[in-house]
Amino acid sequence: MHCGWHWSSGSRRPVWSITPTGVQYASGDYTQMLQDHSAIISMSRKGNPYDNATCESFMKTLKHEEVYRNDYRDFREAHATIGEFLDRVYNQKRLHSALGYIPPAEFESGAAQ
Repeated sequence: MHCGWHWSSGSRRPVWSITPTGVQYASGDYTQMLQDHSAIISMSRKGNPYDNATCESFMKTLKHEEVYRNDYRDFREAHATIGEFLDRVYNQKRLHSALGYIPPAEFESGAAQ
């Protein structure tokens, strides 16, 4: 599994890469590509299915609240529409239990004060 936590290139939020164990995900080329994009690398521990729980939850939310509700004409439209969903809904309006049931943008602005 590869999970990108951020879609928009203009944000200050980090990009995460959460992957299972496997030589392909630990290769020099792959990890260098992630580092070139300032990604934070996270790899599951062997035999620990809970390492990806947060990413799995995010992907479920993205699919059910955005992807399955739309028919995209092409990749460009999907990229733009999903990016807008993440920026305007997921980060600005959607309540997150891990953040005390407030949206990430509100959580971040409170943390900055």
